[in-house]
Amino acid sequence: MKAKIAIVTVSGKAYYLLVNELKKRNVLFLSLTPDDNIPIDVKIVITTKKERSKITHDNVLIYGEEKNPAEVVDEAIRMVKGKRNYEKLVIGVDPGKTFGVAVLGDGKILETKSCTSLSETVDTIKDVLNRTPTIHTTIRIGSGAPSYAEELWHHLNNALPENIVIESVREEGTSKFLRGENSYRRGKRDANSAIKIGQRQGKMLLRRKSND
Repeated sequence: MKAKIAIVTVSGKAYYLLVNELKKRNVLFLSLTPDDNIPIDVKIVITTKKERSKITHDNVLIYGEEKNPAEVVDEAIRMVKGKRNYEKLVIGVDPGKTFGVAVLGDGKILETKSCTSLSETVDTIKDVLNRTPTIHTTIRIGSGAPSYAEELWHHLNNALPENIVIESVREEGTSKFLRGENSYRRGKRDANSAIKIGQRQGKMLLRRKSND
């Protein structure tokens, strides 16, 4: 499979941030300089504002220091897929001492993350929603750790717009980490569990606002 996205820059900082984001998503990409020829298979070029004038390509995205690299990578992935937005965005969450989070756009895995706290999880979900255009959004929370799931539901219920659907999903078969595994392996398992949770139909929870 050939890369559809190219990072074209000599800026060390921009390159590091963009490549780090692409690698987190397991997205194949090319690394080029503005003087290199861009292969015909490349559909999207990401470069800096300073280097834009040196790029000859139909689809160029500009990354600036004021931008979140995740936003630029999100847009590049959508453009490769030929989408202005997603019909359905699903965020699966595996609650526990660490929270696995998986983002699926129209059934395709867009990104995963392992969060170490409830607040980080809520902030991650809000960030994804802010930078991902979609028509319908569903949050699916695994029910395997009831106390963590209930606390997450409470925070999301109050923090998110009422048009966002929140579901509770049974976790049987999504697999948890094994005793003795290191934190990296646990994080990967949490993320994989979150993917499976996001792919399952859950029971819709009644949205209600509370003052506490």
